[in-house]
Amino acid sequence: MKAYQEIIQWVNSFHEQGETIHVAEFLITEYNLNHPNFKGFELREKAKPDFILMTTEGILGGPQIIRIPENTFEFPLNLMLNLLAHEMIHVQQKAIETLVEDKNEREWQAYYENLFHKQFPQIPELSDFHKKAFASKALDYYNRMEVGSELQKKYVEQKVKVEMLLSTLI
Repeated sequence: MKAYQEIIQWVNSFHEQGETIHVAEFLITEYNLNHPNFKGFELREKAKPDFILMTTEGILGGPQIIRIPENTFEFPLNLMLNLLAHEMIHVQQKAIETLVEDKNEREWQAYYENLFHKQFPQIPELSDFHKKAFASKALDYYNRMEVGSELQKKYVEQKVKVEMLLSTLI
């Protein structure tokens, strides 16, 4: 893998040329995020600093596209890499062989990955500000699972880790 500073320069250069999809494709290859269920990227409206929306779209069990803002790479690269990793988790979850049907479980798993980088350890850490935001979102999705359900029980140890992390960030 290239050095992080070299990657930033490469990203900035291609972003300035309007090559957002090319940059995103490079990053999923460079950071080994790709998955056979990934169909490709499409652009969506520009993001604002307080609202960056990326989505994974496609039917469960079918190929998935990731829609990213056309100005994705105007924002900090470590955050964008974490958001791309989040969406690639969803691509995997929606593959027939690894299907996760419950949306709350999918979001829980993706936010947990953003916080602890178990599947993608090469992704850089988030800022404490974003860790706090992502931990809060993870807990929101955990709490949307049926109270006392098998699903909540499945993730109770991870929930404790998220709560411990969050307590260190406050």
